[in-house]
Amino acid sequence: MASYYINKNKQSNGDHEVHKSGCSYLPNIENRKHLGEFSNCRDAVNEAKKDYSQVNGCYYCSNECHTS
Repeated sequence: MASYYINKNKQSNGDHEVHKSGCSYLPNIENRKHLGEFSNCRDAVNEAKKDYSQVNGCYYCSNECHTS
């Protein structure tokens, strides 16, 4: 299990990115929301979609959930 976070700020394409704790691209604490503890990024992305309509996994820490 790992802690996952969502970036509260949109990327230029409108995505809110999901990051795993320890990611070098994890947003500053004031710009992220803790999603919870998950065994995979798919569950974290699904949790994030409850609050954000456009969600994507981080290319670096959640690549299996990243879409181009």
